[in-house]
Amino acid sequence: MQDFAAKGRPPAPIPEFIGSVCQIAGKTLLTLVLLSSAAIAGSLVGLAVSFRNLPDVRVLRNYVPTQTTYIFDINGQHLSSIHGEANREVVHLNHIAPNLKRAVLAIEDSYFYYHPGVNPGGIARALLVNLEHGETMEGGSTLTMQLIKNLFLTPKRTFSRKVAEAVLSLRLEQIFSKNEILEMYLNQVYWGHNTYGVETAAQSYFSKPAANLTLAEAALMAGLVQAPEDFSPFVNPQLAKQRQALVLHRMRELNWITAAQAQAALQEPLKFGKITSFKQSQAPYITDAVTQELIQRFGQAAVQKGGMRVQTTVDLKLQKLATETVNRGYASLRNQGLYADQMALVAVDPRTHFIKAMVGGVNYTKSQYNRVTQALRQPGSAFKPFVYYTAFASGRYTPDSGIEDSPVSYPDGNELYTPKNYDGSFYGSMSIRQALAQSRNIPAIRLGQAVGLSKVIEVCRTLGMTSPIEPVISLPLGAVDLTPLEMANAYATFASNGWYAPPTLIVQVTDNEGNVLLDHTPKLKLVLDPWATASLTSVLQDVINNGTGTAAQIGRPAAGKTGTTSSERDIWFVGYVPQLATAVWVGNDDYEPLGHGATGGGFVAPIWADFMQQALKGVPVENFQSASEFIRPN
Repeated sequence: MQDFAAKGRPPAPIPEFIGSVCQIAGKTLLTLVLLSSAAIAGSLVGLAVSFRNLPDVRVLRNYVPTQTTYIFDINGQHLSSIHGEANREVVHLNHIAPNLKRAVLAIEDSYFYYHPGVNPGGIARALLVNLEHGETMEGGSTLTMQLIKNLFLTPKRTFSRKVAEAVLSLRLEQIFSKNEILEMYLNQVYWGHNTYGVETAAQSYFSKPAANLTLAEAALMAGLVQAPEDFSPFVNPQLAKQRQALVLHRMRELNWITAAQAQAALQEPLKFGKITSFKQSQAPYITDAVTQELIQRFGQAAVQKGGMRVQTTVDLKLQKLATETVNRGYASLRNQGLYADQMALVAVDPRTHFIKAMVGGVNYTKSQYNRVTQALRQPGSAFKPFVYYTAFASGRYTPDSGIEDSPVSYPDGNELYTPKNYDGSFYGSMSIRQALAQSRNIPAIRLGQAVGLSKVIEVCRTLGMTSPIEPVISLPLGAVDLTPLEMANAYATFASNGWYAPPTLIVQVTDNEGNVLLDHTPKLKLVLDPWATASLTSVLQDVINNGTGTAAQIGRPAAGKTGTTSSERDIWFVGYVPQLATAVWVGNDDYEPLGHGATGGGFVAPIWADFMQQALKGVPVENFQSASEFIRPN
């Protein structure tokens, strides 16, 4: 901040503060005042010895102000901010517009670069004003003293506090350069509306970085410092303009700007932003889940005050499409007479297992419960692919292998378990491909018993499912509670021919200086047999092409499975293309039945198709790999 020294002239002298007196008397009085002030300043150094209990200003060498944590989508779009009381982003002095630095110094401490932390002339002037009014009207505080008060002392105006303030200011100026002190001040000061520091203030008042403020904008912001809530243009635009004019007048008086510059700044139209503190997230289900994970890893204080930069896996464009799809789908279900109060949608990229979009319910304002990650619901027939994959991976079955769709019973404790198909019919002997495409229950039960339910559960664990799974006979029909995220990520592994990674919402977390705190660069592992997954995908394509999921056709190769529980409490469609896997669930939070005829193929498949068609616009069509490209397991 060498702007003033480079011009070869100090700030303008203190204006006359004594009324109309003769010139000689004025000079004599001023001399006495300055001599007294110098004595006061000198005595403060001696007083420093007696203030042994004052804070050690050297701690500021390692001081890091509380800062706001920012959450972004994968493309850098801002989603949300997390902060406690102080919404702040720290910036370097070089990233603050010179206009703003000059404007603040002009109105708060125009002698900043010429005093040692305490301004004797300012103290004297304040003393005379206070004596004249019989009360404390001015404090005579320098910018350094204001910084000390904000960091170490209480705002209460007492003589002892003012002396302590002065002593600490002298100490601070011995340790830090003027530029360092100015940078700390501008990043520390309160600018109103829960906004601290110049960067967040500039973003709030003018929707731009502090580095890009014009003279008019800088002058208005500088005028807020003394009483930011009262002078705020969001509260009193007229008063804010008056303060702007005062700052510009002072800058002109100091010869830091020309009269033409001051006039142009006064006439410049100002385009105000909006209050940024405690602003609702653009993707609340996403940011809630991200915040929860951050707090688990780093603690609440670090998240609210540490100034982290969080890049999520979410694509805000897809997130908005997902939200719109859920809203449309929910309205459509209601119009069709389906009694359903909730819906959830989650999309995962099979190539990275990054969560690209997540909508945990139909109305976040009414319910913050995230059904994607927290709701354990029965997947119904959408669970069958895990059984069929297990069969293919055993090497004993192919999609063309035969399976019986005929009456069968199994001992289940003291009773017999007799599965039934959804329509109550039997098709007799059929291929596995046909059985899965038509979602026949009895073949799935038979296959589960043939390959072993323990093997099926083992596959589920390999796919990252952590929910409790019991080896009950009806497991192949979805007699287990799973989250939509568990289902979507498992299908994403099918889509990638067996490459798995835990699903994540976070790509990377850095601190406010760019140091990496968390890195989720994809580290996929091949956990499934490629031939078996390619065979399963081939069969699941038939589900959409000519099976129970024809309503999910999207004009490109896609694979998926409908899901409907026997109680009609949960209906699903989970499906994928090589670039994206998506699960959609519909149900009631109180587990009430949806009504007779509620099926995943009839009601949810169209919603899945709606989202996928929009999400894949402009994305090249890709074909799935054929099982013939891989070696069949023995």
